[in-house]
Amino acid sequence: MKKVLALLALVGSVAFGAPAWAEEAAAAVEPVASAAVAVAAVAAVEAPAAAPLALSKADNAWIMVCAALVVLMSIPGLALFYGGLVRTKNMLSVLMQVFVTFSMISILWVIYGYSAAFTEGNAFFGVLDKMFLKGVTPESLGATFSKGVVISELTFVIFQGAFAAITCCLIVGAFAERAKFAAILVFMVIWFTLSYIPMAHMVWYWAGPDAYIDAAAGEAAGKTAGFLFQKGALDFAGGTVVHINAAIAGLVGAYMVGKRTGLGNVSMAPHSLTFTMIGASLLWFGWFGFNAGSALEASGGSALAMVNTWLATACATLSWMFAEWLLKGKPSMLGAASGAVAGLVAITPAAGFVGVVGAIVIGTLAGIVCLWGVNGLKKLLGADDSLDVFGVHGVGGILGAILTGVFADPALGGTGVYDYVANKVGDFDMTAQVIAQLWGVGTVVVWSGVVSIVAYKLVDIVIGLRVPEDDEREGLDLTSHGETAYHH
Repeated sequence: MKKVLALLALVGSVAFGAPAWAEEAAAAVEPVASAAVAVAAVAAVEAPAAAPLALSKADNAWIMVCAALVVLMSIPGLALFYGGLVRTKNMLSVLMQVFVTFSMISILWVIYGYSAAFTEGNAFFGVLDKMFLKGVTPESLGATFSKGVVISELTFVIFQGAFAAITCCLIVGAFAERAKFAAILVFMVIWFTLSYIPMAHMVWYWAGPDAYIDAAAGEAAGKTAGFLFQKGALDFAGGTVVHINAAIAGLVGAYMVGKRTGLGNVSMAPHSLTFTMIGASLLWFGWFGFNAGSALEASGGSALAMVNTWLATACATLSWMFAEWLLKGKPSMLGAASGAVAGLVAITPAAGFVGVVGAIVIGTLAGIVCLWGVNGLKKLLGADDSLDVFGVHGVGGILGAILTGVFADPALGGTGVYDYVANKVGDFDMTAQVIAQLWGVGTVVVWSGVVSIVAYKLVDIVIGLRVPEDDEREGLDLTSHGETAYHH
């Protein structure tokens, strides 16, 4: 326990010292001259005299419902999806890891995560002025994507907090069945602090639409935004911040924790595809809150994101199933469920930016490309990514992030990029937008990769990443938690 506390203290000193060096890096960033883009970010705003702020009870209620749906995605959705994929002796351990990780990150979000992610600081980190939600009251307001329309800041706090929590939970699947429970928790604290928070700030923090009253004000507001927001990267609901970010952490973990004992020699088939199907269905249901809620309003844009989430997921389910059927001779429930998650992942960054044709293409490609990700690519990488976190969330997230830059084009049915100074959709440059998307993908791969390597190494030195081999063979349910999921 002393080692755990010492490591947590080290994390705190690194995290809260980070803005100093990040500020120097931010000074070198060349701000983008284009207008702000509509991504899921919020900031407390002061209304210009011409546009008095009005709390929208309908929008507020919708985002509160969406926050609850995102919670449902983690517990029990993701927990059941992952739990069904492991062996019987490790079912309870996976449920425990997801449940406790979700709880812990929720607390850290309120203590310092929200403040560091969604306050004005520099291009990489916010400040800690809102630790423990200091100054955030029932009267506090946060921006939406319409000038003069706001929601409760507390609503945004829980909505984004649920995002942060499920992102950390996703990582668990990469090293399932062999990692120490204490090691997982300490790693999550480090990674959440040094990877999730800065990525959320880089992609989603901006001053809000009401700051863009004219060209000069818009340029000034743009300079306060996150690094990737300034680059013009579009990420509607978390392709970079959530999925690629978690997938890279999972892949690094799979390498550093090592392969499961007996891999290739003993059966490691999923113990309950029934639970996996139920979990996938709950993920699909909850994902409507994840994506449609990221519009921050009960608007036509939210409806578009909802339709695209429904459609792309259905397309990916079918494309994965038919491709597997063609290659292996039989369609599988595991393949259909995996395809659904792949579609959900790929449409996430694009959901509010593309039309239904874009959603169909992205979903269809996601099923096929992610099938390759969990088979061919996985063999090339040589990592024992137990539940294919990288093959689905990494590959699907990268695919969706890049294709967002293509299908956001109004000529292809997309919404384009809104110019808040001119109050209309601006001219769309597909090449420039794809380059901006590549900036987002490249940044999260490098950032999460470096943070993950350092975090795993620190945890390994202080606690050790892996359970003893005898404990692994017996199963983590009994050896780590002293109880079992089933009594036969």
